[in-house]
Amino acid sequence: MISEVFITCAVTGGGDAPRQKNVPVTPEQIAESAIEATRAGAAAVHLHVRDLKTQEGSLDPALWRAVVRRIRESNVNPVLNLTTGEACGIVLGGPEAPLPLASGTWMAGARERLAHIEELRPEICTLDCGSKSSKANVEGVMVNTTGMLRAMAARCKEIGVKPELEVFDTGHVVLANDLVKDGLIDGVPLYQLCMGTGNGAPHDLTTLMAMVHQLPQHALYSAFSVGPMQLPYAALSPLAGANVRVGLEDNLYLSRGRLATNAELVGRAVEILERIGVRVMSPDEMRDRLKLKRHG
Repeated sequence: MISEVFITCAVTGGGDAPRQKNVPVTPEQIAESAIEATRAGAAAVHLHVRDLKTQEGSLDPALWRAVVRRIRESNVNPVLNLTTGEACGIVLGGPEAPLPLASGTWMAGARERLAHIEELRPEICTLDCGSKSSKANVEGVMVNTTGMLRAMAARCKEIGVKPELEVFDTGHVVLANDLVKDGLIDGVPLYQLCMGTGNGAPHDLTTLMAMVHQLPQHALYSAFSVGPMQLPYAALSPLAGANVRVGLEDNLYLSRGRLATNAELVGRAVEILERIGVRVMSPDEMRDRLKLKRHG
């Protein structure tokens, strides 16, 4: 067990994320929700932006600028953690005719996926360390090749942005560990253990600890699970040596039938942690722990 943790709030998802009324969509809504989550106790905010017409994930630099500027101009100062997990999906044509690829395919190169990171220089950006089939679309696949990930990790190192190594299964941990071994990750590596995501690692304790035991000894890591297991994971994570992630990207409800805000989910996580004797770290304490580089 660890006695202090930082909380990351995953404010709004990308891709085909939910479109419920409590999920922020516009740059103003996303930024304000991130600010409120920080005031509630989050040290970091993990961000996607959404196309204003389709509400799906976007790489539009104007949307990214608007969100980041609004947060940076506020009187709170969260660690900014921006996604690079858009534009990495293919949809096959079917079991007997996988090619040509079907509608819904959206793939971009390493530089395009990092364009907003290069411009805005957050302290952290995500790096999805592997591929995974989709549960919602039986022909859909999240695609992150080893070559793509190595190119993205190398560029992040050059510009001084720390990757958060997102692992959705045990094999992803192996790939992420290779990036660390090969010197593509500066300083203390930061992992995010993504549990219960559908066709990825299930959220049971045995699987979680199997992934924990594969991590480098000097690594820092967070863990989360989606849906109704999100808040129980806020209590479980410190027992497994992990920091905490909550937010509307992964779970829409504060309790059965009660839609949440990001601030409410963070506030509930803070309450859970304090009741079990775990101290919640501030944004600057998280920066110190991870030796993050300030930009912007």
